[in-house]
Amino acid sequence: MPSDTVVRARVDQQVKAEASEALEAMGLSMSDAIRLLLVRVAKDKTFPFEIKVPNATTVSTFEATDRGEDIIHCRDADEMFDKLDL
Repeated sequence: MPSDTVVRARVDQQVKAEASEALEAMGLSMSDAIRLLLVRVAKDKTFPFEIKVPNATTVSTFEATDRGEDIIHCRDADEMFDKLDL
């Protein structure tokens, strides 16, 4: 099937750079990846990986973080695990 339609998307520059590097290592272009995604969605009528709606606790945590509230800073992973009692 010929490709005759253009799809445009806005993404963060860093995400684009990292994705391009990873895709290149796989022998794929950005267009190849987008085309593969859309073909799977069209064929399967679902997203090719699970997307979940966040629960109320997760939503409230994200909102608090966006406001700069309840943020715990750690020097390193060891301190983080200590604070989490892990």
